[in-house]
Amino acid sequence: MSPVYKLLIPALTLTFLFSCKPNISPVRTNEDSSVKDTVLKLAYSTAKDISAHGPKAWLKYFEDSPDFYMASDGMMAFNDYHSADTFINNTLVKQLQSINLKWSAIRIKPLNGQFASMGAKFHEDLRDTSGRVNSFDGYFTATAHQTPKGWKYLNAHWSIKKGK
Repeated sequence: MSPVYKLLIPALTLTFLFSCKPNISPVRTNEDSSVKDTVLKLAYSTAKDISAHGPKAWLKYFEDSPDFYMASDGMMAFNDYHSADTFINNTLVKQLQSINLKWSAIRIKPLNGQFASMGAKFHEDLRDTSGRVNSFDGYFTATAHQTPKGWKYLNAHWSIKKGK
């Protein structure tokens, strides 16, 4: 093999390797803004509906899918939408009279046009059927998914701030 080919082959190989880019479609700026706006609307609509209609309103915002799950403080709360539906309709609505949910410091990171991550501080006042109010503060994270029925939470995790 001639000396020219000995230099040319590695040079072409390196050029080929460095010119290959992963097939990842980044979020365009206008799409990024639209995703942020609509997921922010999801968050505020969730808090408004939960506060107005109680725990059953959560089902409107969870993705009705076997892929849905929710955890709380590191423990699995719901394995799928069906388990959330069953617990909320058979147990939670009998335990809670009302919920007042407020978000703050909401962070939204669009992943693409159909998925976004969300994080937010929350304050929640839970009024049980005897009228006693339990208040909680913490941090909520979720993956939001654009479905044919609008943006829904594909998964969620609640971390409750421990008392002082």
